[in-house]
Amino acid sequence: MANFITKIGLEMHCEMSKTNSKVFSSAKNAYSEIPNSNIRPLDMGFPGTLPVVNKEAVKLSLMASMILHCRQPEYMYFERKNYYYPDMPKNYQITQNPPEDCVGMDGYLDVEREDGSLFRVGIDNIHLEEDAASLDHYYDTSCIDYNRAGVPLLELVTNPDIHSASDAVAFLEQMRSIYQYANISEADSKKGQIRCDVNVSIMDADLDEENPENWGTKVEIKNINSFGGVRDAINYEIKRQSELKSLGRYNEVEQETRRWDEESGTTIRMRSKVDAIDYKYFVDPNIPKFKIEASWLEEIRKSIPLLPLERKEKYIQEYGLSAYDAKVIVKEREYAEYFESCLEIGMDAKTSANWLTTQILGEINRTNTNIKDFYLTPQRLKQITDEVNKGTISSKQAKEIFYKAIEEQKEPSSYISSDMAQISDKKELETIITKILEDNASQVEEYKKGKDNLFDYFVGQVMKNTCGKANPVITKEILKDKLDK
Repeated sequence: MANFITKIGLEMHCEMSKTNSKVFSSAKNAYSEIPNSNIRPLDMGFPGTLPVVNKEAVKLSLMASMILHCRQPEYMYFERKNYYYPDMPKNYQITQNPPEDCVGMDGYLDVEREDGSLFRVGIDNIHLEEDAASLDHYYDTSCIDYNRAGVPLLELVTNPDIHSASDAVAFLEQMRSIYQYANISEADSKKGQIRCDVNVSIMDADLDEENPENWGTKVEIKNINSFGGVRDAINYEIKRQSELKSLGRYNEVEQETRRWDEESGTTIRMRSKVDAIDYKYFVDPNIPKFKIEASWLEEIRKSIPLLPLERKEKYIQEYGLSAYDAKVIVKEREYAEYFESCLEIGMDAKTSANWLTTQILGEINRTNTNIKDFYLTPQRLKQITDEVNKGTISSKQAKEIFYKAIEEQKEPSSYISSDMAQISDKKELETIITKILEDNASQVEEYKKGKDNLFDYFVGQVMKNTCGKANPVITKEILKDKLDK
């Protein structure tokens, strides 16, 4: 098979879940499993209804634009995108039409890969629009749920600067984190808040990639609902197009819209690709054009919080965390908030990070729970770490208390008693260790002849003799001193 390189562009749709109402109606903007419970006549396209722009939705969309280093418009207006589909009751969508003025144009995002390297993705535009209703399909009928109709939706369109499925997923994961940290959206794919369209084209690796004529036909894959689906759909489409071109069947790679089928692991043709001209855009006459004041833009800019990469750098530089631990913590906003809550109540940064990235996240992943609902709050975790720091309990005992408190939903302090206290008295430990070495004279001789791994055996004997209460640091110091003599 010939060698090909890939060019990928993404269209990421994210519902803005942090506004109280929808983008053009007063209906509640909230996820609900009860169909048609968050609706107003406007959402259903009833005659005589008029849209009113949600200022908070505009504000948050402009914030997203700034984060992506985009150019903001001087004036804001909306257009009608005309098409018929059962989930679009008005037969048009209120949106914005790039390259005309929209909330953000000509930006970029620096994205971090798993190995820590960065790559830059150009942002063609980001625009604010209303979401469509949703269809539930049954055996012989389909039902429309208007809860989603009119929910503020940000559509982000990248330049075709991505060259692999893994980089595409890295971009999407970083954008999801940005939406969460900036309090624009929960960005929860389980609630259908994130959807993605993918555009893929390939070319022979030995041709000039700067020449647009060398690139093959662009194929769009529509409405992928998970990042894993994005990765698999891209890899499949690269393979499909490469095989067709290797066989000389260039004309079979058409400009078309396909869908990703999870069951078969393939992309399936839906229709030929529609161009923007077919939507007959025109300015919505019911929404007056309004000026975006420079003072408001500056106010929004100042309200942008620390974002994932900035927080990661802060955790490494200020708190001395490893790059790995910092990356794990900033991956989800709730993890970073838990970590920072630990610091606020006086816990050590490295201790907090160790507990969070190991025991806590391990337990959350095992039980598939949210850290917001995790029983061991930072205040309860501090009950355990304080006793470890005082030497009252060992690290092993701390872990036992951690899991017991979660299982029985009790305060960790209730499991800590005086008879659990570590033995840290040097004289007491020296007496215990001297007796153990006397009882294991043959092992002592073997250790002195170079069998160094017996050191752990002696530590184990001390722990066994003290029921795990011996202070491990002091124990090792005394053992080393006695054995080396």
